[in-house]
Amino acid sequence: MERRRRAGVGLSDFRDEKIKALSDKIKSYQSVVVAFSGGVDSTFLLLLAMRELGGKVVAATVDSVLMPRREVAEAEELASLLGCSHVILPAEPLKLREVRENSPERCYYCKRYLFGVLCDFARKEGYLAVLDGSNKDDEIDYRPGRRAALELGIQSPLLEAGITKAEIRQYSRKAGLPNWDRPAAACLASRIPYGEEITEDKVRMIEEAEAYLSSLGCSPVRVRWHQGVGRIETSLDHFPAVLEHRRKIADHLKALGFRYVSLDLMGYRRGSLNEVL
Repeated sequence: MERRRRAGVGLSDFRDEKIKALSDKIKSYQSVVVAFSGGVDSTFLLLLAMRELGGKVVAATVDSVLMPRREVAEAEELASLLGCSHVILPAEPLKLREVRENSPERCYYCKRYLFGVLCDFARKEGYLAVLDGSNKDDEIDYRPGRRAALELGIQSPLLEAGITKAEIRQYSRKAGLPNWDRPAAACLASRIPYGEEITEDKVRMIEEAEAYLSSLGCSPVRVRWHQGVGRIETSLDHFPAVLEHRRKIADHLKALGFRYVSLDLMGYRRGSLNEVL
């Protein structure tokens, strides 16, 4: 909190062509709902949207069991820091059979539902566009959720402007945003391999396991679920700490419900469960 209170947030010095194209695009929407997770991308997008549209912007966080509690709290804090109106919209994606069954198309069905919640809110409140924080790098990984966004008319101005994750971090640091170096996040369903059913109990176990590992200094960290095995992915730099505390970690994760606990020797990598596709 102290770090955020001291942050000086602004964009007055930005002059490059990508930022100009992005700003022009945002202004063309006139009034927007920004899909706001509190991550690096959506925070930077919200900052730009507020600069260009002022009070015609609202940040909307779709809250479900698939979003860690700490991320909801951080989204609230960041929206307050930026002085933006913020709403939390409840959602229940696990009510959808297509989400629970967890096929490789799960993200499509889940995102279509979640984006639908945002679109319904935008229509009800009279906002003309819904924006998400997809960037140029998101074209590389397997992301069926992008198809859902396109079908529902969700706008992705960062991607359209060709702005990469590294550039977003650079811009965010220059603007004084406190989360410019925050590790990438993903919904908790991404920890469960395709074909294994997603349940609330599994998701809660994963969230609590990752929170515990984060408290030991492991960031980024993922705990992947494999039929009761918790496979830990973290940076190679954190391996010594994991091994030093291996007994405590194993005991804690087993107490949560994992039968076995393992450390992935390949370390953390984004979207590792997509490697089987």
